[in-house]
Amino acid sequence: MRVLVGVKRVIDFAVKVRVKPDKTSVVTDNVPHSMNPFDEIALEEAVKLKEANHAKEIVAFSLGPAKNQEILRTALAKGADKAIHLEVDDATYQKVEPFHVAQAIAKLAKDEKFDLVFLGKQAIDDDANQTGQLVAGFLNWPQATFASKVETEGTSHLKVTREIDGGLETIKVKLPAVLTADLRLNEPRYATLPNIMKAKKKPIDKKTPKDLGLDLTSQTEVLEVSEPPTRKGGEFVEDVPTLVKKLKEKGAL
Repeated sequence: MRVLVGVKRVIDFAVKVRVKPDKTSVVTDNVPHSMNPFDEIALEEAVKLKEANHAKEIVAFSLGPAKNQEILRTALAKGADKAIHLEVDDATYQKVEPFHVAQAIAKLAKDEKFDLVFLGKQAIDDDANQTGQLVAGFLNWPQATFASKVETEGTSHLKVTREIDGGLETIKVKLPAVLTADLRLNEPRYATLPNIMKAKKKPIDKKTPKDLGLDLTSQTEVLEVSEPPTRKGGEFVEDVPTLVKKLKEKGAL
């Protein structure tokens, strides 16, 4: 089984995001970036499949500017065998949408005959939760989203436990398929120093949108980006009757 894992470069989860003064987007200059956490989980599960001899090759994919090679090297250090970088300039990348990323992944999956596409359920920068579903739609492959457990059933099927609103759902999908990883699927490993050094020698195949026949024309327009309203501070009350009175005044009771 050949596995294609999508990885996205996002602002590090520990960084406080700031909106630009013109409200067109968020500040990214001189801000620490890292691999999208859900993509890390997808990569870890792919590596586990390979360690169990269910996968023979893992290829990491990322669409973005030259800096995306940083996270591709991280993916290689964590167990990917090689990487594909679909490079675009910064200005173009600002207009890239899940629709475009899904088209690229679907094209690669079909042309290079991958058996499994594994993605994070969403990216923490836009929280779109669209790419995996779009890839499955473009390819007409079965999909198992929000995976919290993945098991192989022979060489042709996967049994996937999904996290849903009502609890858990277990489904069986036939390969080739598209999976998206939820938070509780696994705990990603750290890249060791020897593997980081080895990753520098692993191949990164650079491609352009033209190579894949992609049209990156925007489908949507961002009208404004704004910060959430500042949370008001609480207040202390002397006793329960005062608390009840306050709650009634605010319409909570």
